[in-house]
Amino acid sequence: MLKLIIVCGIIFTIAVVMTMAGRGGGNFYVLVLVLAGLPMHQAATTGQFILFMTAFSALLIFQKNKVVSWPLAFFIGPLMALAAFLGGYVSHVFTGFILKIIFACMLVIAGFLMLKPIPEPKKDIGNKMHGYWLIRSSQGTYAVNLWVAPVLILFAGFGSGMVGVSGGSFLVPLMVLACSVPMHIAVGTASVLIGSSAFMGFLGHALRGDFDPVWAIPLATITIAGGLLGGRYTMKVKPRYLKGLFAYTTLVAAILMLINAYYTRHGI
Repeated sequence: MLKLIIVCGIIFTIAVVMTMAGRGGGNFYVLVLVLAGLPMHQAATTGQFILFMTAFSALLIFQKNKVVSWPLAFFIGPLMALAAFLGGYVSHVFTGFILKIIFACMLVIAGFLMLKPIPEPKKDIGNKMHGYWLIRSSQGTYAVNLWVAPVLILFAGFGSGMVGVSGGSFLVPLMVLACSVPMHIAVGTASVLIGSSAFMGFLGHALRGDFDPVWAIPLATITIAGGLLGGRYTMKVKPRYLKGLFAYTTLVAAILMLINAYYTRHGI
């Protein structure tokens, strides 16, 4: 019981921080659960379940504050899903060690790009040249570059599929850097995509009999509170601070992945 209480406290903190950063945080959830002694398959199932519950609760806050771009979510989602399927299909070409290095490098790139100062999108955008998609939101109108965005979305989805993650680490940089989306809307929209991906992943694991309600239900309950709290904090924090939070948590994830790759390679 004491172990479960301690894990609940850690998971709650991760849920708040990851919600504010617009990241899924699944890699952090699974790591904590594995260190707590759960078998890997059970940890993955529980991680997907609490990730879905966190994203869903945060979505309630984001939708209330009108920072979810549904057109963008439906644009990015299918492209990433297709690319992730292809990435997963060809992943056997690479060893587990190489996949982890690729993933870590992608995280480093995403983290450092988010540290780069990005001017806030203009509130009022006039007519754009052919190849731009204008999307109106509560925070103004932003232009999605249809020459660049799809290529980057496919690349991120392919890489995510190869290493078996939801792609939450790349959704916010994609929207902010490639689609000129305001930071708050990027975080809010990411919750939709992360939640849907986590739910489908959870169903796949659960159908294999890896769902343990003894751990999953208490952790899901605490992460609902974490998602709600993180969503509320997100709306109060300035975009540049959210960008910094995303960047640093992404770089931490990259370091953890490199450490894991090293120990796995050397059989430690």
